[in-house]
Amino acid sequence: MELLTKTLFLCLALALTNGAPAHHDAAVDDASLPDRCDEIGFDAITPDEKGTTFFFRGSHLWEGFHGPAQLSNESFQHLDDIHNIGHVDAAFRMHNIEHLDDHDHIYFFLDDKVFSYHDQALEEGYPKEIQQDFPGVPSHLDAAVECPKGECMTDSVLFFKGQDVHVYDIATKTVKTKTWSHLPVCTSALRWLEHYYCFHGNNFTKFHPVSGDVSGVYPKDARSYFMKCPNHGHGGDYKVLKCSDVKIDAITTDDAGKSYFFAGPIYMRLDTRRDGLHAFPITRSWKEVTNGVDAVFSYDDKMYLIKDDQVYIYKSAAHYALIEGYPKTLKEELGIEGHVDAAFVCPEDDTVHIIIGRTIRAIDLSATPRAVTNERPLPFSDIDAALCSAEGINVFKGATYYHYESPMTLAMSRIAPEPLNVTRAMMGCEE
Repeated sequence: MELLTKTLFLCLALALTNGAPAHHDAAVDDASLPDRCDEIGFDAITPDEKGTTFFFRGSHLWEGFHGPAQLSNESFQHLDDIHNIGHVDAAFRMHNIEHLDDHDHIYFFLDDKVFSYHDQALEEGYPKEIQQDFPGVPSHLDAAVECPKGECMTDSVLFFKGQDVHVYDIATKTVKTKTWSHLPVCTSALRWLEHYYCFHGNNFTKFHPVSGDVSGVYPKDARSYFMKCPNHGHGGDYKVLKCSDVKIDAITTDDAGKSYFFAGPIYMRLDTRRDGLHAFPITRSWKEVTNGVDAVFSYDDKMYLIKDDQVYIYKSAAHYALIEGYPKTLKEELGIEGHVDAAFVCPEDDTVHIIIGRTIRAIDLSATPRAVTNERPLPFSDIDAALCSAEGINVFKGATYYHYESPMTLAMSRIAPEPLNVTRAMMGCEE
C-alpha cells in the first residue's frame, strides 16, 4: 500500500510539475513580477508544439504548470518588443494534419491582428489582419481553442467573444456562430487531455466542445488543478517517484492508440505525454471497477479489465461504456480459472495471451466458445503486467521488464533474458 500511495502521488505530482520538483509559483524573489496564484486569471492559455503549456497575462507569461513569471518576449521573439503588443487577447495551437506547414503553429490574437509562431519565432508575413487568415472571425476576441476532428465534427477552432462561440472550420474557412449563455464569459480556453476548459478569473468550467454542455460541479478553482499554489491542490508536495520504485498492475494500448497504465486505484494515459501526464481514479472512466485491476487488454474496439475472477468489457469510444451483461466470470468469458497476473493482445491478432503464475496461455478471441488453445511454462513468475506492440513484447516485473520479439519467443523461452530497467520515457518517472 505504501508503494501504491507513492505511485498515486507520483501521478498527481507529474500533472502539476511536468516531472520537475514542485514549488510555489508566487514571485517571492521579485515582488514586481505578477503572481499566478492571485485571483486575476489569464488573458490566454495555449500549449506549444512540444506540449509545454503557456499562461499569458499582460506582458508576462508562465511556462508550464509551475515556475515564476517572465516577460513574454523572452520566449516568443518580437511578441512585445517590436510590435508593442503588451498582452494577447487569445491564443491557440493549430491542429491541421492535412497541412503540416501550419500544423502545431501557435496563433496569437490582439485587437484585429493575428500573429503566427513556430518554434517560438514569428512567421514571415505576420502580423496580419485576422480576416486574412480567419475570414468571418471577429476582432477583440476573449479566447480561442483548437478542436480536432473526432472531438468536433471537423478540424476546427472555437473563438469566444462574450457568450458567442464562433466555430471556424479549418478546411472550408467557414464560421458558424452559437450562443452559450450557460457558460461564463471565457477569458481564456484550453484543450488538455481531450477535455475542454473555459477559464474565468481564477476558476474554470469544463465544457463539451460541440454542445457547450457542462457536466459535473463547476466552476472549480484553477489553482488546485493547473498550477502550484499554497493552500491549494489535490496532489500535495510530493516528489516524483524514482524509476527504481515503479510498480504497475496492468498496461494496455487500445485500438485508437490510447495507452494506459494502472496502479492500485488510479490509471494514467501515457500517449498524452506531450500535454503532460496526469493520474485519475479508475472509476472515472470505468466506474464499475472499484477495487483496482489485475490485468487489462484491448481487442476489437473493446477494453477487457480483469479483477479477481471477474471480467469487465467496455466499448472503447469517447467514453467507455460497460457492455450489458457484464461482468462475467473468467470461466464464462475466457474458459480459464485462477489469478491472472497479466494479459496482452498483439496488434492485428485475435489471440489474447494470459499469464498465470509460471504459465502463459493462448486463447482465440474469435472463437465461440473461447478456450485455451496453447499452454506453455515461463522461466519466471510474479509478473505484474505485459504489453505487446509493433516493437515486441515487454513483460513487467516491478521496476524492470523483459523484452521479447514475439509471443512465440516468449512462449518458447526457457531462460529469462537480462532484465531491463523501466525508464523515464516509458513511465515519466525520475531516473
